[in-house]
Amino acid sequence: MEVSKDVSKKNKSEEAVQEDVMNQDIESDTEEACDSSSECNTDAAQNACEADESDEADDTELNTDDSKKKDPKDAVIEELQDRVKRQMAEFDNFRKRTEKEKSTMFEMGASDIIKKLLPIVDNFDRGFKSVTDEELETPFAKGMDMVHKQLLKMLEDADVKPIEALGGEFNPDYHNAVMHVEDDSVGENIVVEEFEKGYTYRDQVIRHSMVKVAN
Repeated sequence: MEVSKDVSKKNKSEEAVQEDVMNQDIESDTEEACDSSSECNTDAAQNACEADESDEADDTELNTDDSKKKDPKDAVIEELQDRVKRQMAEFDNFRKRTEKEKSTMFEMGASDIIKKLLPIVDNFDRGFKSVTDEELETPFAKGMDMVHKQLLKMLEDADVKPIEALGGEFNPDYHNAVMHVEDDSVGENIVVEEFEKGYTYRDQVIRHSMVKVAN
């Protein structure tokens, strides 16, 4: 009986040792599982952070791409502004061209009127050369002289000036030589007689002086 009890105690002792070993193995497995779970959680958190950063980068790129794309309204505004600038430039060119054409037409019209008035001035000059000094003192001659002076004043105000020819050197730009004479008393190409007075209008010749040139 005693031997049987000893064997039973021995068996119980061995079972207790085996149970302790199993408990230790279980605890070790549990700790490893916890460590593994902790590592997994850390990796998952890191992966989640990286995913968030990637999403933020993608969102930034999308926002950048969207900012690079023009808003259709801005494109329409730029087109309208460009069209307005072109129209304003065309209008400015039209205005300048119109002003130039008006000025040219005015110059042509004024020049034509002046050319028609010059023969009247010539007739006054010829008329005064053909009368005597006594006839110039008559009321009629004095009246004609006043009209003549008024006409010359009007031409002067319109920037019409007579060309000085008599006694000067012949200039084809202002003079029209209709006669040539040999005269040793004067120099070469000197205007010795003026048949018809020439005039300029705003520094442009509207009628050349008709002259006689010596030598």
